[in-house]
Amino acid sequence: MNSSTSSFFAGVACTAAAMLLYQSCITKRKGDQTNSKQTTKPADFEAEITCFDSVDLDQRMIRKAEGAIRKRTSRLIIVVERCTNDHNYSAILRTAEALGVQNIWIISPQTINSTLEIENSQGTDESDIDNIGENATLKRSSGAVVRTATESEKKDRAMHHLYARKATEWLTVKDFEDTKTCLQNLREEGYQIWATDLGQEASCLTEDGIRQHLGGETYNGKLIPNKVAIVFGTEAVGCTTEMLNAADLRVYLPLRGFADSLNLSVATALVVHQLFVLDPTLEGAMSEEERKGLRQAWYAKLASQRLLSSADKKRRAKLTAYLERCEAIDKKINAGEFVFKEEREKWSKMDAKRKELNAIEDKLAADSKKAVKELVDNPPSPITDMRRADEHRICYVGKNTKKSSPWQDMPATRKIAVTKYATASFFRDRVGTEEEKKD
Repeated sequence: MNSSTSSFFAGVACTAAAMLLYQSCITKRKGDQTNSKQTTKPADFEAEITCFDSVDLDQRMIRKAEGAIRKRTSRLIIVVERCTNDHNYSAILRTAEALGVQNIWIISPQTINSTLEIENSQGTDESDIDNIGENATLKRSSGAVVRTATESEKKDRAMHHLYARKATEWLTVKDFEDTKTCLQNLREEGYQIWATDLGQEASCLTEDGIRQHLGGETYNGKLIPNKVAIVFGTEAVGCTTEMLNAADLRVYLPLRGFADSLNLSVATALVVHQLFVLDPTLEGAMSEEERKGLRQAWYAKLASQRLLSSADKKRRAKLTAYLERCEAIDKKINAGEFVFKEEREKWSKMDAKRKELNAIEDKLAADSKKAVKELVDNPPSPITDMRRADEHRICYVGKNTKKSSPWQDMPATRKIAVTKYATASFFRDRVGTEEEKKD
């Protein structure tokens, strides 16, 4: 297995393992589930019964979003300081989203696509990963082009970036140019700073280790501060001296082998999971005001992804691609480079095309808000177990890969047709209902 593929699957495996462990931790606290696939909410939520994901469940996507919102925490911030590998960067984002950490702060951030350049926006969606071919250029973290990269390696990298983009849709990511500014912001918002460190001064991130550090005291009865930022440093040397000196506590995860360190994304998953084990009340630790803000953004986003017709989606995609080409021509013109007559004619229509695209986006945004307005104020009962029904399972591999022998007839590749309670119809009907109320 090549290094690129190994790195990718390491991140995926880490996320899967952390999710399994996390689910196990939650299940112990929730108690046994009933045979009818129903469960009660955690004790700190209203006592009501809700269903698992099912083809028979109405308002399915809104319920799933509500389930994620109610498990989100803002007591914990993940800080990533100077990550240099975009595989680790995107794996950390996906892990954070899966474990319910809403806020990710990045110091000197990497660009997600830094090791993969794709022409004409191909490979940015599951449907066209199979076709990136010669349009993609694979690069190392240093910026050097991997001239021997195979088409399979390019597809793997494109798929990895797709995972990250889908995760960041539901995260609040804040960027900082330097450590000093990040530290100032953390202090201003009242967060204690825990920095991961392999040095012998660090405290072991276990119950005994934290209790020993606290000398028998607690944080108001808890092992974790009310607001804490956990910091992860660069792959090569960890957190900077500036960060370590500013930290309220340095922590390490106990290991049992000759290897005394872990891959950055793996370490992030295990450390964050351990924090939830040490303080289960981190789960869902978010104010109702914050939750409402997420509902407004997430519900509208879900609606916007489903309101456009197939024709409108194609038109928007064509306009977006047209404008991207115009922007490339615009750069050539501003640089004084030669521009062909056909390019200049295309460029001359840029403002008109942008106006057309903006009209589509503005209407979509307005319709999305209309579709979810009442739901934001009166959210439905949440899905409490985020596992999908087989009919709703998907996997982010190319369509040709799904047809290959090892992948055939698996729940995630069958693409089972579901028409009952289709979410597109649900949102479109609500827009129509709002219009009727005005008349």
